Amino acid sequence: MSSHPKILTFVCLWAAIPLAAAPPVLAPPSPPKPHVKPAPSADPAAGLAPLLEKFVQVMTAVKSNAAEPSSIDKMIYQGAIPSMLRQLDPHTQFFNPSQFAQLQQMEASEQKGFGSIVSVLPGQVIFLQTLPGTPSNEAGIQPGDNLVGIGNIAIGRLEPRQIVQLLTAARQQKITVYIRRPGAKHILRFTLTPALVDQPSVDRAFLLHPGYGYIRVKSWEMGTAGKLQEAIEKLGGKSLKGLVLDLRNNPGGIVKQALQAAALFLKPGQRILTAKGRAGVTGTANVPKTATPYTFKLAVLIDGKTASASEILSGALQDHDRAVIVGEPSYGKGLVQSVMPLADGAGLAITTAFYYTPSGRTIEKPLPDSALAKTFATPKKPPVYRTDDGRIVKGGGGIKPDIAVSRGPHTRLEMVLEGSGDLTSFATRYLASHSPLPASFRVTSNLLDNLKVYLSERNIQPTVAEWGDEEPWITAHLEEAIVTQARGVAEGDKIAARSDPQIQAALKAIEKQAN
Repeated sequence: MSSHPKILTFVCLWAAIPLAAAPPVLAPPSPPKPHVKPAPSADPAAGLAPLLEKFVQVMTAVKSNAAEPSSIDKMIYQGAIPSMLRQLDPHTQFFNPSQFAQLQQMEASEQKGFGSIVSVLPGQVIFLQTLPGTPSNEAGIQPGDNLVGIGNIAIGRLEPRQIVQLLTAARQQKITVYIRRPGAKHILRFTLTPALVDQPSVDRAFLLHPGYGYIRVKSWEMGTAGKLQEAIEKLGGKSLKGLVLDLRNNPGGIVKQALQAAALFLKPGQRILTAKGRAGVTGTANVPKTATPYTFKLAVLIDGKTASASEILSGALQDHDRAVIVGEPSYGKGLVQSVMPLADGAGLAITTAFYYTPSGRTIEKPLPDSALAKTFATPKKPPVYRTDDGRIVKGGGGIKPDIAVSRGPHTRLEMVLEGSGDLTSFATRYLASHSPLPASFRVTSNLLDNLKVYLSERNIQPTVAEWGDEEPWITAHLEEAIVTQARGVAEGDKIAARSDPQIQAALKAIEKQAN
């Protein structure tokens, strides 16, 4: 939601091996199907012997006669097995022993970092906030500080991608950072030791209007559903008139947490999802009979990066007409994966089933170059899916919004301002002589004139027409940049919400329903 080109934290874990969320514990289907003894041909090992014999013959011939020697491990791990799995779907993956060990280490690892939220720009890193009690906060790093070096590596000539790599590596050990502080005569030096830092999955909760709340859920981690409920209670709980639940950029996580979140809004006994595999229905998930859901109006924000567990929740709320879905179509990842350890320390993540919404829609999008293309191919007469109230909703993978709202392409001037980071830099300069920021702060015409001069000094000289067209956007994003550095990212997001077209559309929808 922020305008900054890159908003990162030192506490983020950067996964090298993508893996789908662990499947939830699902209730068995009811009524159970009668057991049918499989035919002899159903044995997966039947007929493998002659095929394996051919495979060994080919491998032996290659090993003995190929112009360039190749190891057996390479031919198997990088050739035969990946080629076989590519015939299935892009989510089924084989991990060689070293990769599987890395995956297990990542799953067991603790989140360590320095507790800093920064804006990453070409050749520049600006601190936006340091979290209380974290190494960067206790060291004395302040919002607006400019990171100029880590160890013996200068930031000035690095591209954002290189800076991200450097920041990621830096959080692994004790480091020395060099800071340029506005108004300070000399470069400041700090020594930071990484520590366990809590990165909340529910990271924003505030009121948009009196009685109308906004909550952002970044991912579904252990305890996220409970944190979501806590955030709702802090905003007013059952006394709220409406809530905007932001699942944009939420890639999923622990599906069970999304199921528990659904129980905060859906009626007891309502279906949340169905899982279907090669043998038909493999499980279902319903709202517990003891659930006591909230009844205020609800809107859910989604976009192209909303995936997996977030799509399960969005689809269930849409099918039961519990929430209005606003934004852009979701990613379309709705599959159950099982991670299986293999011999010699290797592993396999294999797709075993797919998730369907209560109306029967598949969440998984069609993938034309995989086995899923046939599974989810659009029939000549596509089925019609309806919500509880009889509304028609579209299937075919992913969740389609009830109210489509695009963030829209950036104009040339907007791209220049975001790419250069000059709004953030100007905010730093402004706060050097205007701190603390008064509670009544607003961007004035005089401040905009000062920004024009600042941009002109950096060879950014928009035309009169461009400036006039973009003045509302510039005003909103400049206020956000200044408030973010002065009061923290959460306060800056409150400013950004005023000009976010998707948030405003969601708010308008639930206000209309409540009146």
